[in-house]
Amino acid sequence: MSLIYALQNNAVLFYGVVAFLGLFVGSFLNVVIYRLPVMMQNEWTEAMEEMAAEKAAADNATNDDTASADVENPSDELTDKKDVFNLSVPRSRCPSCDNLITWWQNIPVISYLLLGGKCHKCKTRISPRYPIVELVTMLLSLAVAWQFGPSLQCVVGIITTWFLVAMTMIDFDHHLLPDNLTLPLMWIGLLASLIPVFADVRSAVIGAAAGYLVLWLVFQLFKLITGKEGMGYGDFKLLAALGALLGWQQLPMIILFSSLVGAVVGIALIVIAGRDKNIPIPFGPYLASAGWLAMMWGEQVWSTYMGAFA
Repeated sequence: MSLIYALQNNAVLFYGVVAFLGLFVGSFLNVVIYRLPVMMQNEWTEAMEEMAAEKAAADNATNDDTASADVENPSDELTDKKDVFNLSVPRSRCPSCDNLITWWQNIPVISYLLLGGKCHKCKTRISPRYPIVELVTMLLSLAVAWQFGPSLQCVVGIITTWFLVAMTMIDFDHHLLPDNLTLPLMWIGLLASLIPVFADVRSAVIGAAAGYLVLWLVFQLFKLITGKEGMGYGDFKLLAALGALLGWQQLPMIILFSSLVGAVVGIALIVIAGRDKNIPIPFGPYLASAGWLAMMWGEQVWSTYMGAFA
């Protein structure tokens, strides 16, 4: 209780803690952004290998009754040979020289500056994206703290921000919104509605269902007309998560703003950058951005927008 009291009554301590957490969580998000898609790919590959091995064993057993005894569990050998790869193992290394990154070389932003943006051993340039993600995570967390103050809305808002940063970058890199992120965020929104934090239970449940169904219907209609898939199922789940968190009342603004920004950016990339119009553009970053804005200033933005057309 003393810590909560101190955070509520000491602005410097409150914003300092938020900044500290934002930087270090941003560093962890860099790990999630890189490793989670690789982990998913490894799981898919292992599943396909197991299915192929089981099919081969079944085919051999059909041709030779004794074959099944030789391949009692065909996936064991494949699994044993796989190196452990998750969010904590193996430890981070330089991709160029394989040098192990020590603790002091892994301090958010500061290590990048001390190293001059280069590997300590081989001097290969380190992507500036890592400190940028850390700084953006910190700044967005501070913005949430500034908007909501030391409150439960602040806690849920900052956690939501971290999820959205990770999903934005993963979708940008791989056109993928992992269930490992979208579904926990949806459950956070539904559980938060019990208090409530941003929306009551009724609004949250309707928001989750409507968020998924709206984009699912758009997907089916687009596929029916063009024969192509306009978006992925991860987009449905992300909008469902935002609907659960903020309530169905915020969905029109999220859909409108994300669609407008996506259309403008897409046209700009085609006209200015010469991007092939057949190359898909991830929709998740625009949903995440619109959802974050709706969480922060939804009512004010919507009132201003509607007032401009009144």
